[in-house]
Amino acid sequence: MAQAFTPGLMVTKRTIIKKERILPLPGKVLSKVGDKVTSADIVAGTELPGNVVPLNVANLLRVMPEDVPGYMLKQEKDKIEKGEILAETKGFFGLFKSQVKSPIEGSIETISNVTGQVLLREQPIPVEITAYIDGEVIEVLENSGVIIETAATFIQGIFGIGRETYGEIAMVASSKEEVITPDKITDAYKGKIVVCGSLISNEVLRKGVEVGAKGFIVGGFNAQDLKDFLGYDLGVAITGSENINITLLVTEGFGKISMAENTFNLLKDSAGKVASMNGATQIRAGVIRPEIVIPLGEDTKKEKIKALDTTLGLQVGSSVRVIRFPYFGAIGEVSDLPSPLEKIDTEALVRILKVKLKTGEIITLPRANVEMIEG
Repeated sequence: MAQAFTPGLMVTKRTIIKKERILPLPGKVLSKVGDKVTSADIVAGTELPGNVVPLNVANLLRVMPEDVPGYMLKQEKDKIEKGEILAETKGFFGLFKSQVKSPIEGSIETISNVTGQVLLREQPIPVEITAYIDGEVIEVLENSGVIIETAATFIQGIFGIGRETYGEIAMVASSKEEVITPDKITDAYKGKIVVCGSLISNEVLRKGVEVGAKGFIVGGFNAQDLKDFLGYDLGVAITGSENINITLLVTEGFGKISMAENTFNLLKDSAGKVASMNGATQIRAGVIRPEIVIPLGEDTKKEKIKALDTTLGLQVGSSVRVIRFPYFGAIGEVSDLPSPLEKIDTEALVRILKVKLKTGEIITLPRANVEMIEG
């Protein structure tokens, strides 16, 4: 059977999801293999070194740099309090002493008799890693983190913004085509992940922040609304670290685009369940897609669920989405994968494929113009 590789996104009702939860620096793992964890549980923790604060003690005491160590009341690695005296001159007959006090709470990093500088370090910054998803710890990575596994409904989007979050799925849209307006976002959606239809605006996102919603899932979003909401052009960097108090996942693309029927129905069937959501997106090398993970529950027999096989690539019968105009957003099934190169309108020779759309129409287009919907 003809076969080819093409980028794809996953939309599946039942699969096995594994997530690595890794600390940025070596630290302490708080969970063990076999532990059942929820998305909010802390599974590992560490401390990042505090900021370094330079202090020119030689200048402040009006002494030579090589004399600074002799005037220090605290030594390297000593703990210090804010306002504590770090260095002091002897003065005349115990009078007219010059003193240097600590501007921070922390410790002394180094004392230099060459520059006369004393480097102070602020208190360590605690970092904790949560489980992110409900599941079971299946592996502990020594001093680094854990791997968590769960059986879940798994949906990837085209684009997203915002950090990891979790909440109960709530339907505000009655159909995949509906355009949601700000008046429909009420206090009832506080703490919820809100499923919309084909489009929401900047005003809807702001209303979501106001009422305390955790996130929005929608078919399409306008680029200008994104800029207005963030206050700047996003560019091509990885998203997911925005400090916006809400997470957005766009399932189809920019503009008014109805959410795919399968995606909408999966979310509708999951209403009331607690899900984990991440808006992180990277469209360059090392693709990262925004996602929503909806655990199926502890009673689910994981051994009866087949994990997604992402190695097969594009085949006849694969579900695909068109990602170029004039059929942008159309969903269909691959009906043929001809091997010979063919000339397209630009006169370039490319590999093509034939797609049978849901309307029954069969279209021919370059393979680069589609992405596979896995699951």
